[in-house]
Amino acid sequence: MRTTTLGTNGPEVGVVGLGCMGMSFAYDMAAPRDDETSVSVIRQAIDLGMTLIDTADVYGPYTNEELVGRALSGGYRERAVLATKVGVVPRTSEEAAASPRAVPDGRPEHVRESIDASLHRLGTDHVDLYQLHRVDPNVPIEETWGALAEAVQAGKARYLGLSEATVGDIERARAIHPVASVQSELSLWTREWMSEVLPYCQEHGIAFLPFSPLGKGFLTGRFASFDDLPADDYRRGLPRFQQDALRANLALAGKVREIADRTGATPAEVALAWVIAQGEHVVPIPGTKTPTYLVDNAGAADVELSAADLAELDALPAPTGGRY
Repeated sequence: MRTTTLGTNGPEVGVVGLGCMGMSFAYDMAAPRDDETSVSVIRQAIDLGMTLIDTADVYGPYTNEELVGRALSGGYRERAVLATKVGVVPRTSEEAAASPRAVPDGRPEHVRESIDASLHRLGTDHVDLYQLHRVDPNVPIEETWGALAEAVQAGKARYLGLSEATVGDIERARAIHPVASVQSELSLWTREWMSEVLPYCQEHGIAFLPFSPLGKGFLTGRFASFDDLPADDYRRGLPRFQQDALRANLALAGKVREIADRTGATPAEVALAWVIAQGEHVVPIPGTKTPTYLVDNAGAADVELSAADLAELDALPAPTGGRY
């Protein structure tokens, strides 16, 4: 697989990485977990050159890091660029009844406790990229980022990144310690970060790591109706997947399919190739727990869209419905 670097001074990685959240969290929660297959998929990803492996302590919660740690045993750890996150915590059962989303916790003491716990679950003495999952509005980012910088100084992390951060957040963090990467949602139906944050990252040599680069699976053409979503899948609560919105958004997936048919690629390859084309240090991290989809995602590295193809995709309208 072609490679790039995590920003100007970061480690070398494949131009497509792997997001591991869905292996144990959020998607198709009614189905039994298949950790054996997930371990195999993570190792296959590394064999394919998808060396950036992304997880977080809150995924599971906590079980996804354990899964990734298991997968990276037996020599795979040395071949991977391992990324995890800190800075959000699961809601209490009472809070989850109102909203299942995690809540920010940027307290320095939380960061200091969490890095050691993550390293234990991951079975390693350091992570290559330690990311602030969300900026806590109740804690000055300088305090949170200072605690993350301590992890680098202690040899527990090599590089630091932010997730879903504004330009102002990034600038304040950079004043304390270098920012290697910013991870935010970017796809053909989520482009908000392209107006300010992505250009800022490109100007300052910061990698941009798009999560959900396939529109949470929608851009692959897998979902023609709300009923196609698995039971207990969190996408059932997202506005863009409600039946009326989903029906309107089918035109977006249809255009991706049209270009895929014309170029001899798959819809996933086309959607990911568009993301890769957004910049030298843009490294999408599509998630999958299926070997077939993994190979499909890896194939995007070899797809070269023409200027006309890119222009057609650039011209796609905004989707119907908000992100969350």
